[in-house]
Amino acid sequence: MEFRHLGRSGLKVSEISYGNWLTHGSQVEEEAAKQCVQAALDEGITTFDTADVYAGTKAEEVLGRALKGVRRESLEIFTKVYWPTGRGQNDRGLSRKHITESIHGSLRRLQTDYVDLYQAHRFDVETPLEETLKTFDDLVRQGKVLYIGVSEWTADQISAALKIADEMGFDRFVSNQPQYSMLWRIIESEVVPLCEREGIGQIVWSPIAQGVLTGKYLPGQQPPEGSRATDPSGSGMISRFMNDDVLTRVQNLKPIAADLGLTMAQLAVAWVLQNPNVSSAIIGASRPDQVRDNVRAAGVSLDQDVLKRIDDVLGPIVERDPAKTVSPSSRP
Repeated sequence: MEFRHLGRSGLKVSEISYGNWLTHGSQVEEEAAKQCVQAALDEGITTFDTADVYAGTKAEEVLGRALKGVRRESLEIFTKVYWPTGRGQNDRGLSRKHITESIHGSLRRLQTDYVDLYQAHRFDVETPLEETLKTFDDLVRQGKVLYIGVSEWTADQISAALKIADEMGFDRFVSNQPQYSMLWRIIESEVVPLCEREGIGQIVWSPIAQGVLTGKYLPGQQPPEGSRATDPSGSGMISRFMNDDVLTRVQNLKPIAADLGLTMAQLAVAWVLQNPNVSSAIIGASRPDQVRDNVRAAGVSLDQDVLKRIDDVLGPIVERDPAKTVSPSSRP
């Protein structure tokens, strides 16, 4: 396993991190989830990402139990706050009340005294940025949170927060967690340049585009039973890629992967890691062998000729519009 700094901070994270968005507590039984976490640990992954909303808070519980007994100082545990975790009006968003209550719930479920990184899961249009940033800063000073970051914020939103943090002397964001893959490159034109200037690293999710970049989905054929595309909890997001033009072009990546001695998943994960602003790529898994396969992307270098071949194959299907980074217009 290779390690990188999280943005300009002193914290180092594993180049591949393990996430449990659509697995722990929902798609995957707990014993299988524990086996996946153990496989991640065995392969040298030290960075684990979750969120309070995943599986209705169950994902944090499963991860907490799976990591029990592992030396806490050897891990980097990340979680997030924003989406609803209850039915109340204040069980959502980035208000002082919800953030404070949510971190206490996350710490309890994860069975830890602190999280290494606490992330604003989306931008909250109903809470003043000053309130959110002051609350995050308080949590850092209390030792419950070591670093803070965001997920799926626009460049303008990140910039506004950094300005307030600098003026008020609050802790600054060190990370952003966006969707990023060969097919989904919307952060490249605005978010990445800003983050490079400001010392913010990307912790990217869905580097294999919800499984599409593994090549298992074939044009003109129904998705395999039990795959992400057939699961009600995960099929909504993958649907944007489930058309014959995308699937045909993805099939044409297979010779490139074969020439490099990589699986399709390894090629996809290695591709996002070529971006120097990427600190870590999050992988998910429903089986331990998927973890072991994906981590082989760590340390892989793709030369410019390979990157050009990939671009030539994918052509116009790549999504680059920065306006696709959006948060809800009101609290969900």
